Amino acid sequence: MIGKKNIVFGFLYLVLTAALGPYMVKGIFPELEKAGSARQEQMAQLQLMAGSDFEQDLEPLAAGDIARRNTTALLALNGQLQTLDRLDSIKGGPHAHGNLEALLNIAAGLVLCFLALGRGFKQLLSWAFLLGALLHSGMLYLGIVFEQSWAMQLLGLGIGPILLLVALLLTGAGAAIGFRGELVRDD
Repeated sequence: MIGKKNIVFGFLYLVLTAALGPYMVKGIFPELEKAGSARQEQMAQLQLMAGSDFEQDLEPLAAGDIARRNTTALLALNGQLQTLDRLDSIKGGPHAHGNLEALLNIAAGLVLCFLALGRGFKQLLSWAFLLGALLHSGMLYLGIVFEQSWAMQLLGLGIGPILLLVALLLTGAGAAIGFRGELVRDD
């Protein structure tokens, strides 16, 4: 049965990509809270300085001290924004696309089981779905979560999404030609 590998891959890949949820909660949310606390502390110090009587308090502060406090507060804000950006890039990239492409492989595997088409054509469709998922959300996973720049360069070629679109188009055409109501055994 040719669609079986897509179904097995889809469920295993779904577990892998869904596991990013707890990773984000346990690994990134504490970093985000820490960065938020640092930003809040630095901003509070700036507000205290701005709320005091400037004529009296600015004399002991050198110009470099004011600039240093502003810089520290801005760096704390930037740290929080970078942590938030990392979280958003994981949610919108490998987590969302990986879950969808895992489900797509499960659905494609089930459809392939019901298509009465040539064995080679069904193998082509099956591998196109598998490789499309790996070359799209798999590269997002490697590039964003594991920070592998080569994966982002490979993703930029667009091979994965193109493979998925071609596989969807050909599966639709194959379903129009050879869809059967009962399971088709290829072995």
